[in-house]
Amino acid sequence: MTGHQPDVVVVGSVNADLRIEVDMLPRPGETIHGGSPSWLSGGKGANQAVALARLGRAVTLVGAVGSDQVSTDLARQLAAEGVNIDRLATVDGPAGQAVVFVDPSGENSIVVSPGANAAVHPDLVRRAHAELAGAKVVLAQLEIPVDAVLAAASATRGAFVLNPAPALPLPPELLSRVDVLVPNRGELAQLCAAALPVTVDEVAALARTLPCAAVVVTLGGDGALVVDGDTVRHLTPPAVTAVDTTGAGDCFCGALADALADGRPLVDAAEFAVRAAALSVTAAGAQASMPSREQVLALAASTGRHAEDRMGVSK
Repeated sequence: MTGHQPDVVVVGSVNADLRIEVDMLPRPGETIHGGSPSWLSGGKGANQAVALARLGRAVTLVGAVGSDQVSTDLARQLAAEGVNIDRLATVDGPAGQAVVFVDPSGENSIVVSPGANAAVHPDLVRRAHAELAGAKVVLAQLEIPVDAVLAAASATRGAFVLNPAPALPLPPELLSRVDVLVPNRGELAQLCAAALPVTVDEVAALARTLPCAAVVVTLGGDGALVVDGDTVRHLTPPAVTAVDTTGAGDCFCGALADALADGRPLVDAAEFAVRAAALSVTAAGAQASMPSREQVLALAASTGRHAEDRMGVSK
């Protein structure tokens, strides 16, 4: 163990994001003009860890960066955000990288090259066994190898939350260990080998077919749907002006894990996450747009929702 036990452990990817603003997302075979490029810190694992740290949560990131200067910069920025990087390994080769196109409405299209993230193997994850076993919540995604995610799930004694992004076929052994699965509509459809669900009822019906304890489906501008046993709750977001949706799903997952670590019921945790994600789309970039706890609580107060959120939680 590396010292202080974190409340939440994130097991996942670290990327450098090349962000380019475009008038419209390119179609197959199409070349378009874009704006000035900007390099930002990203990766679903890193984004979710930063979301948690911005909310004041003690969080450790398990993953890998490369041996290049980009990797050094990424690790330094994570540490500056308050993320514990003692379990962030350094491997030979480049950092993971992503190219992110963003259109005027804030919608995005992303291509990811895994780089060092491909080296996150089960043995690397097992080195963090003490942290994983002691965490209240372990949060993972699929920008690292699936066998590493399974190793994390196997070591978890608290709640295991999986964001199945990008969507991949998942072994039953992994799905059976998931306490809360957090897909978007498209990922849900791919996991279920079904057509894209349109209505809330269709989303709920698909979610019920998955062998997980609970499913929270993110619906973009429509909020989220919680399917937990007999409970089905559609949570709508507050009205905001979207600037960039990059990282909104990661913000949702981080905020959900934060609230679950406080022992909040799943519906309440998801409502907190909906508000955090809504705030994240009002600023550009992924990690740069993650809100603070004070910002989320202020939004809760302005919408009159959940007195317990307005009171805050001491960290």
